[in-house]
Amino acid sequence: MDARRSIEVRRLGRVPYRDALDMQRALVEERKADRVGDLLILLEHPPVLTLGVKGDGGRSHILASADALGAQGIDIFETGRGGDVTYHGPGQVVGYPIVNLKPDRCDVHRYVRDLEEVIIRTAAEFGVTATRVAGLTGVWVGQEKLAAIGVRISRWVTSHGFAFNVQTDLNHFGLIVPCGIADRGVTSLAKLGVTATMADVETALARQFSVVFDFPSHV
Repeated sequence: MDARRSIEVRRLGRVPYRDALDMQRALVEERKADRVGDLLILLEHPPVLTLGVKGDGGRSHILASADALGAQGIDIFETGRGGDVTYHGPGQVVGYPIVNLKPDRCDVHRYVRDLEEVIIRTAAEFGVTATRVAGLTGVWVGQEKLAAIGVRISRWVTSHGFAFNVQTDLNHFGLIVPCGIADRGVTSLAKLGVTATMADVETALARQFSVVFDFPSHV
């Protein structure tokens, strides 16, 4: 990244998924037109299942019936991002980078690995050793996923991003086969014994994002 560039971090609290999706689409167009600079949106969602563009988007990996989901007030959204089905809910920090990767980071594989690196470094700030798993996207602690990643890139402007489990109700992941991976579990910082607040984790994520993506840190 050009050292003269900076990134604005917006911490929005709890935002309905549809509103966040509309916001991202608008901001991507604004970023393409250079009417806004690079952004990192940090928020959480009410309980929701989101589908990717892989195969059927992950519909076959939803284990609960439509009636059961409706009874819990859990909606399903098609997102346009990569990946399979995942769950978002309270206690999970969701990060949506709206970043122009031009001119020197136009590499989708590198971008995903860099997002993983942000989360690995963030977890380390709280004493958790998280890793990559060969052939799988996301960040893991042992056999369990700590953070999911699903991105969209349009004319090298990014959207969607990552979901980092902090104090998430992990029981909701039982509604699906998370990311279509049946033989691994899901974890959170709370499950790992970390008592960090959402604000603590958002601050660490913003700091590590600035480091990994070569933005001047203002955190």
